Amino acid sequence: MSSSPRAGLRLMHVHAHPDDESSKGAATTAKYVAEGVDVHVVTCTGGERGSVLNPQMDRPEVWENIAEVRRAEMDAARDILGVTQDWLGFVDSGWPDGDPKPPLPEGCFGLVSAEEGARPLIRLIREFRPHVMTTYDENGGYPHPDHIQCHVVSMFAFEKAADPEYAPELGEPWQVLKIYYHHGFNRPRTVAIVEAMRAAGLESPWEERLAKWKEDPAHDARITTRVPCGEYFPVRDQALLAHATQIDPDGHWFAVPLDIQQKVWPTEDYELVVSHVPSSTPEDDLFAGIAVPAERMES
Repeated sequence: MSSSPRAGLRLMHVHAHPDDESSKGAATTAKYVAEGVDVHVVTCTGGERGSVLNPQMDRPEVWENIAEVRRAEMDAARDILGVTQDWLGFVDSGWPDGDPKPPLPEGCFGLVSAEEGARPLIRLIREFRPHVMTTYDENGGYPHPDHIQCHVVSMFAFEKAADPEYAPELGEPWQVLKIYYHHGFNRPRTVAIVEAMRAAGLESPWEERLAKWKEDPAHDARITTRVPCGEYFPVRDQALLAHATQIDPDGHWFAVPLDIQQKVWPTEDYELVVSHVPSSTPEDDLFAGIAVPAERMES
């Protein structure tokens, strides 16, 4: 038997921008990497139109080289998480600000067709052969055009990668067994953390957001899978800090003490969308119902 209990299993995360792999599901990633799972991150865009959210990085030389800076940040986060990673090569759409919102810039990811956006992803799926994929829901988790497009492209590729008649030039077909949506920033989690911080006499960074966040029990009920990964929150935080343009070390990401997070909500949460293996919900494992491949059972 291999010393790594999950050796041979493969997980693919599809994200819109560099930093999304560290802010969404990174502790899950670190847990599975530690257990021997081969984890591959796909980043749809270079994050070229992202804001610089860390005041310490808001400098002319950073803005002048933002694409290279964000690529270097991704390299650092990738190494911290222990994953492999590919870029799909599309251009960041940016956040359309205004009322009404302006049109998206020509040539950006948000304007490509599902077919065009999915082609490089289908090739990667057929090469990497993941057993499980994760992506965003139909609203993108939040309505950034690149996040919504990431959902569209991921779901198209998930289906077409298994079709032997679709684009055979992109490789041998591969059936991904399960696909999940991220639901890490859900209201019940936020309520639990805010209440715990109040009880500890601390000021929560989420009070204002929670006050405006309408209850939606139907949406909360979409969560099917809670992966216990609290012990890997420190790895998640290191990966986040690697994205220095996006993450302010003195900001809200780190305002909730780690011990409170680990005690109150030690999971990262997902919605099982499609499964080609028997798997009853609720789950605590993205690989529930999937056996370790026989070819990797022996070392």
